[in-house]
Amino acid sequence: MKSHSSTLLAEVRTFRQNHPGVRYVDLIALDIPGHFYGKRYPVEMLEKVAAGSPLKLPQNAVLLGAQGGLFKIGDYCFNDGDPDANRRLVPGTLKPVSWESQPLGQMLITSDGTEAPIEFEPREVLAKVLERLHHKGIHPVVAFELEFYLFDKKLDNGLPQFARDPLSEDADDQPNLHIERLTRFGDVLDDMAQTAKDQGIDITVITAEIGPGQFEINFGHLDDGLRAADWAALFCRSTRGVALKHGYRASFMAKPYLQYPGSGMHVHVSLYDGAGNNLLAAHQQQPLRHAVAGCLELLPHCMPIFSPNHNAFRRLGGTVNAATRASWGFEDRDACVRIPESDPRNLRIEHRLASADANPYLVLAAILVGLEHGLEAKREPIPPLNEDRNSGTDFPVDMLDAVRAMRHQPVLRDKLGGEFVDVYCENKRQDHLAFQQEIHAREYRWFL
Repeated sequence: MKSHSSTLLAEVRTFRQNHPGVRYVDLIALDIPGHFYGKRYPVEMLEKVAAGSPLKLPQNAVLLGAQGGLFKIGDYCFNDGDPDANRRLVPGTLKPVSWESQPLGQMLITSDGTEAPIEFEPREVLAKVLERLHHKGIHPVVAFELEFYLFDKKLDNGLPQFARDPLSEDADDQPNLHIERLTRFGDVLDDMAQTAKDQGIDITVITAEIGPGQFEINFGHLDDGLRAADWAALFCRSTRGVALKHGYRASFMAKPYLQYPGSGMHVHVSLYDGAGNNLLAAHQQQPLRHAVAGCLELLPHCMPIFSPNHNAFRRLGGTVNAATRASWGFEDRDACVRIPESDPRNLRIEHRLASADANPYLVLAAILVGLEHGLEAKREPIPPLNEDRNSGTDFPVDMLDAVRAMRHQPVLRDKLGGEFVDVYCENKRQDHLAFQQEIHAREYRWFL
């Protein structure tokens, strides 16, 4: 513990030397809906925390709804006295924030690794899954891909407007995959990429996607699943900040336009043993088939994680490469689980179902549990789409059905934790009901 504190203290002191103008650091963590919460600390107080002083925040901050409201979930929030819970600093995550008007820093915090981790904290859920896999000799390598839209900074009566082309000053309202879009929006995209790199994120490929003002950015492969999910979470925060600085809004909303493709979170996962052998490639790729079968079996029960809100369900069965059933295939982007062409060393799955605004810690945890379950159950999957275009199993397409499917699934309760499943399902159920408590203009047009 002493050397761990020494490492953190050295990190804070080095940061202060390199960024003498920074007076405050945001200590942040991701809640259940995928929003950052935390506190802004004077940098001199951060040194004390790094040296071992307690760092406590309300436990129930993790439970906030999408709009920040508290829901009664068991005894949490209203019958527990709103207790504090210990957090710790995540080493290596103290970085400068360049998109704010004043010099600032940020650093991730978490309850995992403390004496009493919060069972329903997303990062803790993933940490437990990874620890169990490591004990079994299974070592995941992970890479995220995130799609997002750029909008004009100003909304039009609450509705998004197309991003303005900085060269022509016209709205970028033509969906395309043209490389020229990367040039036209090069200033903001370059700033997003460089800012992410300044956060320690390995940015690789940038793509102009099909939707107007839609882009995808890929991250490098990591043998640290927690860090890979950290990258995805931090990228969303920095990208929104950089976009505002350039006069845009960046949004990871799953389906901002009904007529255009939604935005997804694609996750590449391969599994290795302690000697570096690809477990999925062994025995003529039989473990790959078992892993796929496990993913597809649990997928219908993980829909509240993959589609975490009402809008995310709109993306399913959409215009391009959005699956309508739990399916798999080789080099097939219509499948939920795609097997990209690769050599045996790099054989992997690409899980394509999650929306871009899903919680990356929970998405990865759910995928890994599916792979783990498949390797243990050793069942054959349904036919791939390459053999049967109608292959697939149904999954829930609205939140209330999805919550019912998740709540009592025994494998998920065992491998993600029963307490987490109960809390998460109730959070999503109440968030959905709260969302319905507003009458929209269309309702008056139809029923007045």
